[in-house]
Parts: sequence; C-alpha cells; structure tokens
Amino acid sequence: MKYCILIMDGAAGWPLPDHGGNTCLSLARTPNLDAMARSGMVGLVRTVPPGMEPGSAVACMSVLGYDPAVYYRGRAAIEAQSMGVPVGPGEVVFRCNLVSMKDGEMASYSCGHISTEEARELITSLQERLGNDTVNFFPGVAYRHLCKIRGREDTLQAVCTPPHDIPGQPVEKFLPHGVGGELLLDIMKQSQAVLKDHPVNTARRARGDMPATTVWLFWGTGRIPKMPPFKKLRGLDASMTSGVDLLRGLAKMASMEILEIPGVSDGPDNDYSAQAQGALKALEKLDLVVIHVESPDEAGHAGSIAQKVEGIEHIDREIAGRIRDAGQDRIRVLVMPDHPTPIKVQTHVPDPVPFLLWGEGFLGTGAKRFVESDAVERHLLIDKGYTLIERLISGRQE
Repeated sequence: MKYCILIMDGAAGWPLPDHGGNTCLSLARTPNLDAMARSGMVGLVRTVPPGMEPGSAVACMSVLGYDPAVYYRGRAAIEAQSMGVPVGPGEVVFRCNLVSMKDGEMASYSCGHISTEEARELITSLQERLGNDTVNFFPGVAYRHLCKIRGREDTLQAVCTPPHDIPGQPVEKFLPHGVGGELLLDIMKQSQAVLKDHPVNTARRARGDMPATTVWLFWGTGRIPKMPPFKKLRGLDASMTSGVDLLRGLAKMASMEILEIPGVSDGPDNDYSAQAQGALKALEKLDLVVIHVESPDEAGHAGSIAQKVEGIEHIDREIAGRIRDAGQDRIRVLVMPDHPTPIKVQTHVPDPVPFLLWGEGFLGTGAKRFVESDAVERHLLIDKGYTLIERLISGRQE
C-alpha cells in the first residue's frame, strides 16, 4: 500500500456573509475532492492543541504525527533546519520578514509578495552593512528570512507580533517590546536606512510595486528537541514536497526525503501539475509522500477570496485529480488544511479543520462535499491531531 498526505495550507475558513454564508472551500469547484469525500471518511480534527500558537509549525507537526506539546519550541529554528543555518548554544533565531510600512501602518507583510531574487539582494545588503559578531542575516524564500542573534537569549522574552496579524493597522503598539525587545527594535530601525534607497526598492517603486521598508522580527526560537525519524515511528520511507522552508525544515527533522521539483513555489505561480507528478513519481520507490501547497494560506493572509478559491480549485484539478487516477485500491490518502486562515481576520485561527481519508478501508460517511459544513455534520472530532495519521496507515475507520 502507498500513502499520500495532501496539506491544503490555510484552505479552511469562516462563512462569508457577502457570499451566501459560503466559505472559500464551498465556493470553489472541487469535483475530485467532493467525489473522494462521498466515498471516503470525513470529519474534523484539532491540529492546534489548546493554548498553542495556531500556525503551520504546530499544525503541520500534528499532521505528520508528532505531538507539538512534546516537540514544538518555536518556528524560526525549524526554518533554520531547512536553510542549513546552525543554532548553537547561546544563539537564537528570529523570522525576519521583509515588509512594507506606509504612514506608520502595515501595508503588506510580504511587500506585495516580493520575489526571492529581489529579497536575496536586500538581505545580502543587510548582512554586509549590519552583520557582525552578534547579529547575522540569512536569505530564505520570497519575503521570509532569518536573523540569528548570538549572546542575547533574553530576546526570546520579547513580546513580538507576526506582521500578517496586523494588516492595515498602525504598527506602533505591535513593535517588539519587553525584555530583549530593545535589540530587536534597534535591528529593525537600522534596516530601514539600508533598505530605503536600495536599487531593488528603487526599481520596485518605479514599477509601482511595494518597496521593502523594514525587516520585522518575530517567532524567536532557541535550540529545538530532536524528533525521532518518521521511518522509526511508522515503518515507512517518506518524502515531502513544499515551497516553504518551514515544511522542508519539518521534513528534515523527521528525516524525510525532500523532493526537489522544479516549479514548486509558495504562491499562485506554483506548478501544481509538476508538484503532483513529482510526488506520485516518488511513490514508485517510497511508501509515503506529503504534498504541501501554500497558496490558499497566502491568499487568506492577503484577504483575497478570488485567489484563495483559485488556489483550492488548482489543487482539486491538478493534484487531487491525479491522486484519484492513481486508484483507490492502490493508495490511501489524507487530505486536510493544517489550520484555517479566514478571510475576515487574514491570519491563522486554532479552529478544528475538515479532514478526508480515502482509499482501502475507508467507507463513505454521508458527506457530499469536502467542505467545513459537511465535516461538522459528521459529528466526528479527532481531538489529538497527531493521532490521525495512525488511521491513514492502518486503514481503520473507527
């Protein structure tokens, strides 16, 4: 038996009053996912334990079968795993977003989705101008980067807010503060002088694109616990495809193979078809593949219903369709968002998400579509999200 986990990042959400109470999932045309829902097992699962951060690091750790209460210590160090940035004793890492601020407000948490190539130039300049024995910058993907700080573990006590939580809001009260916050704020202020007249920003302004006006530091982490290999826990050789460092970092922590598939990205330009074909190709020699698609989450953060619906429809047509074609008797599949990213709030919330188990051993439970409302009507809630993978592997419906 082969296994596939399809993570539709942030695809779940809340009813939209101006769209007849539909969610983006129910607005989307998803004939493949709906057919799988009719013949498979549908329910709700809690991927974010009470009191924990409602983000992809916690939620996807649950999806992969690892208890976040045991293994989660922060997000930035997981991304450091993917980027090959070591975090030694006395060192901490922070997510370092390139953001656009205008008139004291958060205009864009991603500079209007700056390209990786442009961002790399900016981060390289920040390292050349501001890097020293204490502070260093490391380029990542698109707007997401890392800042490593040595000898100032007190910065982990600073109160920081993710920029995607405050779209269009005045930033003053959300700047880093508290113990250690002064250093983080100083780094952010110094970055503004480096970025202001950088050639990349000059070109972006000339094109009408949002400039990167500052770096924004948050999600600080120290060293993280070692996770047991997925093969040791589940007896399966596993792989993952994703366009973001966070998921690639989780894959490395779980000793999963990372699939390098050309065209896989974190946004609407993702080559969904290539991602699906590459993942299914990997199943010829491996037991399990994780397909992580970031685009619905990015659209949710941007508050774009149209882009979120479009991303979901791409996933259905180009990924779920190919999985269906692989055969219900050959492959068991788990499909789910990791967390909701409702359009109304444009950030993550800890609500349970719908899941779909399809393949040998799973029978229809009465759902007509793979949507939040049908999942709620099944009256099934898996409270410990990290246990759901056990049903996928065993084919156990009850």
